[in-house]
Amino acid sequence: MKNSWRTFGVAMLSSALLLGACGDGEKTSTDGETKTFNIGVTQIVEHPSLDAAYDGFKKALEDAGIEAKYDVQIAQGDASASTTIASNLVSSNVDLIFANSTPSAQAAASATSDIPIVFTSVTDAVGAELVDSMEKPGGNVTGTIDSHPDAISNTMKFLKEELNAKKVGMVFNSGEQNSRAQVDAVKEMLKDMDMTVVEASVATSADVKQATESLIGKVDSLYIITDNTVVSALESVISVANENKLPMMAGEFDSVKRGALAAYGFEYYDIGYEAGEMAVKILKGESKPADLPVQIPQKLIFTMNKDTASVIGLDIKDEWKAEFSE
Repeated sequence: MKNSWRTFGVAMLSSALLLGACGDGEKTSTDGETKTFNIGVTQIVEHPSLDAAYDGFKKALEDAGIEAKYDVQIAQGDASASTTIASNLVSSNVDLIFANSTPSAQAAASATSDIPIVFTSVTDAVGAELVDSMEKPGGNVTGTIDSHPDAISNTMKFLKEELNAKKVGMVFNSGEQNSRAQVDAVKEMLKDMDMTVVEASVATSADVKQATESLIGKVDSLYIITDNTVVSALESVISVANENKLPMMAGEFDSVKRGALAAYGFEYYDIGYEAGEMAVKILKGESKPADLPVQIPQKLIFTMNKDTASVIGLDIKDEWKAEFSE
């Protein structure tokens, strides 16, 4: 009898310890133990596109039934801060890092080769040395890019054929690999189109308005790519463009909603959601980053801002088949 009571007591103590352990970051369910994952989020700056991508990422995990806690850290446009953030997340031993932008992803990849990293809002994942190739990333990094193969060509074709543009002004942060790749792609494309690019480089968002003003009289159109520094101060570009009746194309929809004339783009929420779906596979142990091909945006749509068209005196043609931002 004494042995029976002793055995019962040990069993009760073991059960109590097990329940206590499950209460810290985990919970039990009828299907067994369900882990609450710790997700580190590193983002270069706050602006609507990146914020929408983060919202999409979280929704994908929620839809998949993933329990997660998020440690969100914003670098406020400072690349060195991205390095510090990445180191902090690695020290915290998070289960996965969601890197929202090229500088954020590069810093995270430099900080760890063990913790899975899923990125989005990256334009050239191979050029940024985040993955070995789009099809076979290798290593611990994969994600979704914010560059559709037809977006730049369609934009330049529209400027030339519909707006008779010849000199395209581009304001960008030359320190962002993401941006340099896009500008170089535009310049290469325009060699055969009798058009040229006029560059205006910035280092911080405070430089954006002056850089845009420096292009007045030198260009007949503007193209604002998915540059985090410039997009975070987009209203400065819009005010200069509208005052001077310059058509300003953008690299994504959110900029059109804010006042750019038009864009061949996609929803950042969607590429964030797609990145989240990849994270779900990794967290569930179904795949490793090395085996998940980098994805491009699945939809490319032409969107215009009617109010901006009116401000610059542009009549919208039916044959453009544009959708309109709200």
